[in-house]
Amino acid sequence: MTAIDTAFAVSLLAHAIQAGTPLLLATVGEIYSERSGVLNLGLEGIMIMGALTAFLVSFRTGDIALAIVAAAIVGALLSLIHAFLSITLKANQIVSGLAISIFGLGVSGFLGRPLIGQIATKLQSTPIPLLQDIPVLGPILFSGDVLIYFSVIVSLVLWFVLFRTRFGLNIRSVGENPSMADSLGVNVDLTRYVCVLVGGALGGLGGAYLSIVYTPLWIEGMTAGRGWIAIALTIFAVWNPLGAILGAYLFGGVIALQFRLQAIGIGTETPQLLLMLPYFVTIGTLVLMSSATLRKRVGVPAALGNPYVRGE
Repeated sequence: MTAIDTAFAVSLLAHAIQAGTPLLLATVGEIYSERSGVLNLGLEGIMIMGALTAFLVSFRTGDIALAIVAAAIVGALLSLIHAFLSITLKANQIVSGLAISIFGLGVSGFLGRPLIGQIATKLQSTPIPLLQDIPVLGPILFSGDVLIYFSVIVSLVLWFVLFRTRFGLNIRSVGENPSMADSLGVNVDLTRYVCVLVGGALGGLGGAYLSIVYTPLWIEGMTAGRGWIAIALTIFAVWNPLGAILGAYLFGGVIALQFRLQAIGIGTETPQLLLMLPYFVTIGTLVLMSSATLRKRVGVPAALGNPYVRGE
């Protein structure tokens, strides 16, 4: 492999991680929500509102930390609406989630219109000393920003919580058989609320990454369907945060590849075909998982999408 080939591969992989980070944050959050039995189709709206909030705070104050925290809070608040509708009021989770998505896209379009074309303060890269100097791996894994490192760490921590702790067992039992979990003393509604709020906060952070790192200027609809991709990734990862890491970076690689191919002159005449690549993969994943046999084999949470009513 020549030096040019190596540089191209390093650049592609580094960009894949960057492009995959917002997907990873949103996917891990959705995994927790769905593991508890709540389907959150409002992820697209949550991400775009997180992106708008982070951009607006960064643009007005220049405080990146405040922008990140604000985006997480807004994401959690939007998911709280979904949780109240679907858990407390027992509303249809699909309808509630779609309403959140439409609401988020509409509000962000309205409030963000004066910000179109403006540039926010960007979250700078924070290379890890010594590790960044490792040939090939250093520029790929250890030369990113704080949110990249955070996304990996939180994925590992949430995997541990989900599969190695009592609380994680409660989450999985609530998602599989809420009646049995309730009979054993687990507070079904509280567990679901916590998981949905965690999912919303991480979705907001995923949106924030888009507007203050990946593309630090406001573009209406800048999430471009990434919330829906994250929902597909949840299935691709078989509801496992470790699988989300692999899936998010794989999809990030597909997104990065389309830009790299155009940069070397491939697909310049029909760029729309390259832009469709991530969505082709998304559709393919959903088609495969539509098989009832496969869904049963990979372990879809049995109570997913079903409101729990004690005694029924």
